[in-house]
Amino acid sequence: MSPLPETDHAGSPIIGIVAMMSITIILAALVLLLCLGFHILQAEAQVPAIFVMERIVHVNPYGILDYDSYVVIRNAGKKPYDNRNLNAKVYRNGIHLTCDIPSMNGNTYLPTHHFGVQKLGGLGSQGTMWYPGATLFIDYAKGTFHPEDTIVFEVYDTTTGQILSRDTYPPEKKYTVKWFYNYFLNPQAV
Repeated sequence: MSPLPETDHAGSPIIGIVAMMSITIILAALVLLLCLGFHILQAEAQVPAIFVMERIVHVNPYGILDYDSYVVIRNAGKKPYDNRNLNAKVYRNGIHLTCDIPSMNGNTYLPTHHFGVQKLGGLGSQGTMWYPGATLFIDYAKGTFHPEDTIVFEVYDTTTGQILSRDTYPPEKKYTVKWFYNYFLNPQAV
């Protein structure tokens, strides 16, 4: 028996033990789920812009606005691509247009049906290889694009069905919410 007053005992040690056990069980469950093949949601993998839209012309040769929809695309990548194995899709303001290009090769493209595309040409469509720095033009039907439209141009490899390139015109602002998420919060960036 001590002459000093007895200290009050609270339930803190018990609550701490229960909290630690709960955290341990939750972490063990997450590790188990990952080991069993479950995937934690991640941001969509960023598709590179290998084939970039240099410009979209909306005027005729006399400078009169007629919504010409003439697009110039450049291989901004570091390697050549077999243009016979490339196809393209285009989106206007988020809506897929029916003017898909089944082959980026000028000779292969000629015999196919052209829905909304008048001409395909340029150094990128000649021969079989689209070399870095070479451009290709696509003359879409007049009125396909307007100056205020946002255009997304995607190029796919026909042998694998995989997307190779995605470019947006006009270019997206660099610092957006999506950029912030991918740069700071993406688990792959860490």
